[in-house]
Amino acid sequence: MARHLPPLNALRAFEAAARHLSFTKAARELHVTQAAVSHQIKGLEEYLGVPLFHRHRKAVLLTEAGQLCLPGLRDGFDRLAAAIDSIRNLDNANVLTVTTPPSFAAKWLVPHLDQFRKAHPDYEVRIDASTNLVDFERENVDVAIRYGSGSYPGLESELLFEIEVFPVCSPRLCKGRHPLRSPQDLKWHTLLHTEWRARGEEPDWRMWLLAAGAPDVDWSRGPQFNDVTVAIQSAIEGQGVALGRGALVAADLKAGRLVRPFRLSVAGRFRYYLVYPAAALKRPKVAAFRDWLLQER
Repeated sequence: MARHLPPLNALRAFEAAARHLSFTKAARELHVTQAAVSHQIKGLEEYLGVPLFHRHRKAVLLTEAGQLCLPGLRDGFDRLAAAIDSIRNLDNANVLTVTTPPSFAAKWLVPHLDQFRKAHPDYEVRIDASTNLVDFERENVDVAIRYGSGSYPGLESELLFEIEVFPVCSPRLCKGRHPLRSPQDLKWHTLLHTEWRARGEEPDWRMWLLAAGAPDVDWSRGPQFNDVTVAIQSAIEGQGVALGRGALVAADLKAGRLVRPFRLSVAGRFRYYLVYPAAALKRPKVAAFRDWLLQER
């Protein structure tokens, strides 16, 4: 039997606006203008022959008809999304897409990834090295590794690494004319800086030198890098002393490419988290990656 339904875009606009009780928030979610949402809903009301919203100057409220329509429509969209996911997962059941900051991908995840492949040879891992916000449904991403506060509304997050920040350098700098024996000796060496997006949120050379009791060392001198991985590589090449995050320099310290001239570390405000939608753990590939990651850290 043929179904006579309004346009899908109009139904999506109504469901989003009804859920948020805001045309503006609905437009933001759907990546369209507020005028487009208003136009779609007006067309839907004309199609149905009843108003769905009471429009006030600063707010919108559902009419009785809107309240009756919303639960069934929301359930319908949930079922539609589940059906699309099931189809999509037929082709991607063995492909695991992980989005992660480039620095974490290069310095921790990729060097450890072979262990996951050996434990789970049937899964193919795709790495999206990015710090952009992720829409898990739209972008077909399974899990994210993020550096932040751990607060990700609507998503599950599990702590992977606490972060301590401390100086690292090539072993060569601990010898020679000005060996690094105390924090005061840093005045003879180039300081390598990482420019954090949230300035003041992460430990920098000023904070570390104050904690080390060496406030007279000029903390502001030295080159700036917008990626911690580049600063670490510069330190490996003997070009200066960088502030390294524990998880990102562990392999270089173990291999002897870097050393810690001083034991003092400063705790970072942010940490590395594994982030995913709650339903994602129902997929075997996600559960396997999550369990492996928590054991491997």
